Order: sequence, then structure tokens, then C-alpha cells
Amino acid sequence: MPANKENDRDLGASLALLWGVGNDRPRRGPKPKFTPVDVARRGIEIADREGLEALSMQRVAEALGLTTMALYRYVPGKPDLIDLMVDTVLSDPPDLGRAPDDWRPRLEAWARACWDVYRAHPWILTATGLRRQAMGPHQVAWLDTALAALEPTGLSARRRHDAAILVLSLVRNLTQEALDTTEEGNAEWDRLTADQLTRHADRFPALTRAVAEGAFAPTDEDPLAFGLTCVLDGIQGLVDSAARS
Repeated sequence: MPANKENDRDLGASLALLWGVGNDRPRRGPKPKFTPVDVARRGIEIADREGLEALSMQRVAEALGLTTMALYRYVPGKPDLIDLMVDTVLSDPPDLGRAPDDWRPRLEAWARACWDVYRAHPWILTATGLRRQAMGPHQVAWLDTALAALEPTGLSARRRHDAAILVLSLVRNLTQEALDTTEEGNAEWDRLTADQLTRHADRFPALTRAVAEGAFAPTDEDPLAFGLTCVLDGIQGLVDSAARS
């Protein structure tokens, strides 16, 4: 029954959906009104507006003017729909050939392209973070692009992969931080913290000094710049070490 499809998942069917395997086979019955990507785009609209927790097969079916049962003709279940949504919003990876011919500016361009996608569709954090989901061609292409940027470094394949994941982890962490931060919440935290530090400054001298010097003051700095510089500097250290050995 459809109610069990979200838990009883056929990973092979999900991969076939993502990679378009069998989409050109003739089907019995009337020609489908929608494509799987049409379905994914409706899901994306819901998740962009209300978050991934608001997504359901019923909501997507209603948006398409279908019954929930009919929607299962297009996607096997909600997990498969989410995988397809991820691959759809990722689209093609950035063309790093436009960046300077060096690993560092190319990996930075890749990171900033990731940052743009995650900021536009922050539900991807949940969609890709809680399980090992099936990867579609766009998601694989993004990883391939990062690894290609790192090939001239001389790092081992393992370290190139680790470096790409580290950069992506920075983007994910900063996206989560942005989601968790509100102006009202910051003001309340500042007020409560300032009150406690005033009372207990002798217990937390370094933090008290940092607050006094503006460590938590609002800023219009590029949120990705500092962390990305630190990560890329660290990778550069590995590259230099590999070149000397």
C-alpha cells in the first residue's frame, strides 16, 4: 500500500528515477501529464516556503491536481521525491574553467556556488544530512567538479575527497548558523549574556574581554570569507607539505 512506501524503499527504483533509467520505455494507459521533475519542482516550492517538514506526498499531489495514489505513478515515495528535489535544485555544477587556473580560486568558486544553493534552499541540510541518500547525476557532478579542481594539488585521492567534504561542511555549518540566527534572538541573547557576564566577569575573564572588544557585535562581513580562508590555508599547508616530500 502507498502508506508503506516511505519506509519500504527500493533504492534501485530511486536510482533509476534519478538517472532517468527506463523513462523512455512505453507505458500502458494514458500518457502521463507530468514528468518526475515536474513533481520535484512542486515539492521544492513547498519546501522553499515552509521547510521540508511541511512536505508530504499529499501536499505535492494537491499542488499538481492529482490524488495521492496517482502521484505514486511518478515517484515511488517521499524519500525518492526528496532525492529528486535535491538533484533538481543542484542543477549543473559551476563552470570552474572561468576561474583562474589554480586549485584554490577554483575550489573557492565551487564553495561559493554551494553557498548560493544552500542559502536559496536551506532544506537541503535536512534532505542530505540525516541519511545516506541516493545521489543523482547533478549531485555526483558537483563532487566530481570539486575533485577535478583539487587534482593539480598532488594530494592523494583520499585527501582530495576529504578536502572537498571539509569545504562543503563549512558551507553546511554556516547555512545552519544562518537558519538558527534571528535579529530578535541575537538581541535577547546579548542582553541575557551581558547581564550574566556583568555579575560573573571574574569567572570568565577572556569571554568578558572579548565581548567588550566587540566579538559579538553585528557585522556586514562576508559570512563565508573567514572560514573559507582558514580551510583553504589548511589545505594549502597540506599541498606544500606534499610538494616537499
